[in-house]
Formats: sequence, C-alpha cells, structure tokens
Amino acid sequence: MLNEQADIVVVGAGNAALCAAISAAEHGTKVTVLEISSEEEKGGNTTYTHGSIRFAFKNGEEVRQLLPDMTDEEFAMTDFGSYPSEQFFDDVCTMSNFRTDYDLTSVMTDKSFETMQWLLDHNIKFIPIYGRQAYKIDGKFKFWGNMVIEAVGGGKGLVDALHNEANRLGITIHYNTAAVDLVTEQRKVKGIIVRHAGEERRIDCQAVVLASGGFHANVEMRTKYLGPGWDTVHTRGCKYNVGDGLRMAIQLGARTTGNWSGAHAVGGDRYLPDYKEGFQKLSYPFGILVNNEGKRFIDEGSDFRNYTYAKLGREILKQPGQCAWQIFDAKTKPYLREEYEGRHVSKVSAPTLEQLAEKMDGINKDRFLEEVHAYNAAVNRNAAFNPNILDGKATTGLDVPKSNWANPIEEGPFEAYAIGCGITFTYGGLKITKKAEVIHNDFTKIDGLYAAGEIVGGLYYDNYPGGAGLTSGAVFGRIAGEQAAKYSRSKITI
Repeated sequence: MLNEQADIVVVGAGNAALCAAISAAEHGTKVTVLEISSEEEKGGNTTYTHGSIRFAFKNGEEVRQLLPDMTDEEFAMTDFGSYPSEQFFDDVCTMSNFRTDYDLTSVMTDKSFETMQWLLDHNIKFIPIYGRQAYKIDGKFKFWGNMVIEAVGGGKGLVDALHNEANRLGITIHYNTAAVDLVTEQRKVKGIIVRHAGEERRIDCQAVVLASGGFHANVEMRTKYLGPGWDTVHTRGCKYNVGDGLRMAIQLGARTTGNWSGAHAVGGDRYLPDYKEGFQKLSYPFGILVNNEGKRFIDEGSDFRNYTYAKLGREILKQPGQCAWQIFDAKTKPYLREEYEGRHVSKVSAPTLEQLAEKMDGINKDRFLEEVHAYNAAVNRNAAFNPNILDGKATTGLDVPKSNWANPIEEGPFEAYAIGCGITFTYGGLKITKKAEVIHNDFTKIDGLYAAGEIVGGLYYDNYPGGAGLTSGAVFGRIAGEQAAKYSRSKITI
C-alpha cells in the first residue's frame, strides 16, 4: 500500500461510505476504501441497525417495485399506505423544531425513492418489516410509522451486500487501516495519510469522501459537547466512531454545523455492556415507564415509536440514577418486540404488582403502586385499542398523560425491564452543500473533499424519524461518490 494511488479514497465502510464508493466506481473512477476495523467488524454503525430505511412513496405499488419477490397473495394482504416526499420533509422539519437544513432535507426526501431503486439495481435486496412495523388486523397487515421495508439480513445483511457489490466493481478495501490526516496543497485535497500495521503511509488521490461517522464512541467529546452525564451512558453501535473524520476536516478549516449538543439516544437494557447488540427496548408505547421514585415521566403514547424513540434516552438520563423501568402486563406482552426475549435481558416478573415491586431494585415500592393504580383509573376503557394507528385511547386527569394505546396494567403476570440511556450517533457534524461538498469556514468549498452519513451536520436536531439515518447516508453517499468522480475526472483531464 506504500505510495498507492487512487482517484478517490473513501474513509469508512458502512452504508454511506459504500454507497459513495459504488457511485464513484460506476462513474469510471478507481476507488479505495479505508476501514479502521477488521473485516469481521466492518460496517460501522450500519452493522448495528435493523436495516430499516425510510423513504418517500406514493402508494403500495411503488413499494412493490422494490420487492421483486413479493407474491400477489402477499401484496393483497398488505397495506403499505403512502408517504409522500412532502410528508417526509415535514416530519424531519417538525421533529427538528424547524432547525434542519431545508436544502439538505429536501434533497434527502426528494431523492429517497430513486436512491432505493438505485440500491436495488446494485443487488441490495429488501423485505417488508412485518415483524416490527405492522400488525395483522382483520387478515391484513397495516403498516404504521411510515417505515415499511428493511434490507435482507438487517444491518449486517446490508453491509455484506454493499461490500459484495464493491468487490464486484473492483473497489479496493483496506481493513485495519485508519485515516490519519488529509494531504492538501493550496487547500485542495491531494491525498491521505493512513496507518496500517503500525506504519503510516500515503495514498495519493484526487478526492476524499469522509463517511466515518460522528463521535458517539468518544467519551471525552461526548462530555465536551453533549454535557454532564453523557460520559456514563451506554455506548451503542460502532466503537470506532470517535470523531477522527471530523478532526481531520476541522484541522483543514472545515465549517461545522448542526446540533452538537444533541444525539440519537434510546432507552434500552440498563446492564448490557457497551457495543453489544440487543440493547434497545422499544415497545414502551404499549406499557408505562416509571423512574426509581415510582413516577411516570413521559407520555409513552404521544406518537408512533418511530418518532419518539430517539429522544427517549435523553429523558431517561434526567431521571434519578439515570435509569427507569418499562412495565407491561399479560395483555401487552404479545406486542413486545423480539429484543425483549433472550438470556441477557434485565427484567423481573411476578404474578402481582406488589410482588413485582419487591423485585424492582431501587424502586419506591409504595409510590410505584400508587402510580400504577392512578394510571389504571385514568384509562378510557370505552375506547378501542388499535396498535396500527394513533388510536386516541388515552388517560384523563393525569399530570403526565398517555395520549394513545393506554391499556390498564392489571392482568398478571407482570414484567418490568430495567433500562438506561444508550447513545447511537451524534447530530453535530460538517457543513456540506447539496452536492455533498465540504464547506470551509469562509463558506467556500474545500476542493476534493466530500462527506456523507453521520459525519454530516444540520439534518437532525433534538429528534429523528426512525430509518432516516440510512436514508441520508445512502442519498448523500451516492451524491458524494458521483460528485467526487466528476471532480476527479476533471483534474485528470487537466
């Protein structure tokens, strides 16, 4: 690899990075990918996702275009609904309190469906998310939350498929190779310094695409930018996302943007070690959450889980002991997702609420029982429960309401799951143009430098619609690869 030459170097090997590499390769350039991890650990945060991708679609027929193996019988029993790009755009704007970069959000939402078609053309296969995003009512699956398909094999399957496609296109991938510094001349990218097997070497190139993620796995940066308490949270996902790509770009004068004090943070198993799968516990809309004082602290049914889960971790972090409990009874147990099963789940169960309280370590037992009884008394028992819609089955008269799916917690056996805050990715990052070009502090572009994925700032503030991370990574990864290829060819021609 000493003095290796490439047209384009992509830093990272997850969804955004591989989309950039594939896009650049299909536009006729020689591409090298740098992956800091081993081949077995490849893929960054993408590997840890379910592979669910949010995209705009007009109707079920458009979704079916992405599912060539779907039978007529399967399609007939499936209601995908519709999700116009305007609604996708509005979701991101609303959930960011209208702080999002409207230009970038518009590109992401408008190009989401064609990017899904592009992924399909590059041998990425998808299936409907029947197990987590749809419930069968009257013989038909009705999808909720506007997220309808996932990559076959989940995040790992998506990473493997993207790597297979990269190999098919002749893209070079170096594993166990860290990007150290960008090489520039007169603020134009000319190469990159890498470290492999303890030695630093240079790869000459015309352009670099940074797609190495944010800084969620860097405890120091978390504490510096997110604030007190974030050094103690569970670290989900890729352990290598420590902000190296951000550091390299900022040293060149790259402009930063976005919600640097915010992050995608979910609720999940309180005692699971860092970087392990199975952390998140996301069926909370069908039960209640209480803190160690025995008090409810959020409206668990304010919206579909897809629109509330990424801010739940921050709320848990505010609670005494930075932890909480999810409570379910026998009626709600059938609605729990697959991550509630398994050997490494921190839960207690009991035939009565009183016995359950005895097993909940640290809980104020009396206050907990009072809270559950008050909640049960406030439930509208005449309203029908429907998990596929915002059913309006709510409580009345509580300081902390529950707006939907408010079923009483009264039928044993009962279960309580101990949960804490887990950080998934950070929202702050580099400022880019609609062409994925990295912007300098003086608002001019840095020639030959592009970015995509979680390293990009400005899209998400405070909250995040589920599945949009893979969308933004794929959309801007594809754009970054195409634009880097055009830039590279122009330099070679000169």
